[in-house]
This record gives sequence, C-alpha cells and structure tokens, in this order.
Amino acid sequence: VQLQASGGGPVQAGGSLRLSCAASGPSFSSYAAGWFRQAPGKEREFVASISWSGDYTLYADSVKGRFVISRDNGRNAVYLKMNSLRLEDTAVYFCAQDHQSGVRVDGTQYNYWGQGTQVTVSS
Repeated sequence: VQLQASGGGPVQAGGSLRLSCAASGPSFSSYAAGWFRQAPGKEREFVASISWSGDYTLYADSVKGRFVISRDNGRNAVYLKMNSLRLEDTAVYFCAQDHQSGVRVDGTQYNYWGQGTQVTVSS
C-alpha cells in the first residue's frame, strides 16, 4: 500500500485548504484512515479519523468544527477540508491507513503512512 498526500501549501489565517490522499492497493476501502500532523519541534498529533465506510468520524478537539474528513472509496482517496485555518495549524500533514475498520486516535496502530504535505498558515 502506498499513500500520496497532496494539497498543502501557504495560506492566510482564516483561509481554507483541502488535502487529498491517494491510496494504492486493493483493500483501502476496508480500513479506517486518518490524518495526523507534526509541527516543528513537536510530536506528531492526531487530527482526524474516518471509518472504512465513512459513517463514523473522529476529530481532535483543536480542529473540531473547522476540519472535515471524508473519503471516496471508489477513488481510493481520503480528504481533509480545513477551514478557518489558524497559525497553530502550521505543520506537515500525513495521511495514514489503519489495519482495522473503525476510527482511532492512536497513530501507532496505523500501519501505512504517506509522505506528508506541508501546510503553512500566515497572518
């Protein structure tokens, strides 16, 4: 399985971005997926997770109400729409595929990771 994240870039505070993650492999639609981020000097943190069907989602408190995770299993893709971006959202964003179907916060349980896409929010 390979995951390719894209859609990052510079954006002003208050703006929006949509990240995409394209997955290769036949079983992507059977597993949960998630987005994580890592800011300079900080540990990787959970952002959002989505179940295999897309029926269940889970968000970090810091992004709840601003970010929306979604997926298109027909396209083997997962997305992260980020609205009302803040300076503290600046980070490298990674998509990941879990080895089970339900939403989950623990990044150590995700077994496939994309290469990351940089999001830089400026004032």
